[in-house]
Amino acid sequence: MKILLVGGGGREHALAWQLAQSERCDELYCAPGNPGISECAECVDIQVDDIERLSNFAVNKSIDLVIVGPEVPLVLGLVDALDDRGIRAFGPTKAASRLEGSKAFMKDLCRTYNIPTAAYGRFTALDQALAFIREKGAPIVVKADGLAAGKGVIVAMSLAEAEDAARDLLATPGSEIVIEEFLDGEELSFFAIADGKNVIPLTTAQDHKRVGVGDTGPNTGGMGAYSPAHMMNKELGDKIEQRIILPTMNAMKAEGCPFMGIFFAGIMVVKGEPILLEFNTRFGDPECQVLMMRFDGDLLELLDAAAWGKLPGVAHSFSWRSEAALCVVMAAKGYPGAYRKDTLIGSLDGANNEPDTKVFHAGTGLDGSGNLVARGGRVLGVTALGDTVADAQEAAYRAVDKIEWAQGFCRRDIGWRAVAADKGQRSVKGDAV
Repeated sequence: MKILLVGGGGREHALAWQLAQSERCDELYCAPGNPGISECAECVDIQVDDIERLSNFAVNKSIDLVIVGPEVPLVLGLVDALDDRGIRAFGPTKAASRLEGSKAFMKDLCRTYNIPTAAYGRFTALDQALAFIREKGAPIVVKADGLAAGKGVIVAMSLAEAEDAARDLLATPGSEIVIEEFLDGEELSFFAIADGKNVIPLTTAQDHKRVGVGDTGPNTGGMGAYSPAHMMNKELGDKIEQRIILPTMNAMKAEGCPFMGIFFAGIMVVKGEPILLEFNTRFGDPECQVLMMRFDGDLLELLDAAAWGKLPGVAHSFSWRSEAALCVVMAAKGYPGAYRKDTLIGSLDGANNEPDTKVFHAGTGLDGSGNLVARGGRVLGVTALGDTVADAQEAAYRAVDKIEWAQGFCRRDIGWRAVAADKGQRSVKGDAV
């Protein structure tokens, strides 16, 4: 098969790495790709929002399957454009992508179909938004309606912070925000794959959104992740599937926009009960990196079956490695604020040579002399396997310490909740003995 993967971040590097291992993959292109991806695919200089050029490339190269990595081309309608040209793609249509592209659409869908989510209000007028905030009090959550690269959610711990967030997000004419109740619990990411008629649960992860140790500071696109989420068990998984994933699948069909692609549900677990925070309609980043490290099977076969509407035939053809995986994101100093670009990154060989470890490129490029440089805010995803999350954490940071990049930084506590929970369980067991 000839495959075109759309995207150029850490998520796409992880996907390309897995896709290239498929016996069915004869040619793999990636647009625009990055230096890491170029090791397993031919990179094509087309940006993810250039729908016409992506479609033309797919036609000219007789691509058998386009796999769309990021949310932007999905929301812009790349899958629809490809379908119009007779090219099969993995990912939801523009209408189905509203599940991520509009938080207001998602929240209204949940209300209509009784899918558990936080109480909310929708606002385009600032005075009404401020009145709602003052009525409900803090803490409270303020969200931009549209795409915001993982940074459009403000968990406001004070009224002043919430009011400032509302003013900022509504400053652009035509903007809309969603304001919702604050849920006190622990968050996890639940992934499933759908083909428009059928859905198969995949696995879970836990992301670390805030820039600082102990989950402090501003939100980012993600400073690291691990899989599986430590609080996950069969009972909780069944609740998420039956109360959230399947009802959403049925709701999208009822709304006339069947969903084919990745359900990425942000779940808040409150006293053992799952409540939907938001949906993304693609793999997460850096969650994809840990998922691909644990994936055991032919990823191309799975995604191709979903695109054809034939998921049941491959439901038992893949599994998840029993080991935990953990990804530490190395970012440019200053991120998520201002940061320098084109800073030199030393050799990654030492890190990549660590057992069961892979450095995924997220925001890298090459300078005029062919040296690896940082081009984005989140630049590398150092990912490792281990028998436990603590083992994976130790292995990932051991690899991090072998990377020479003076202008880079990372959080030093990725996976801390899982490690603390595991130590607590061992302590209780020890006390019992």
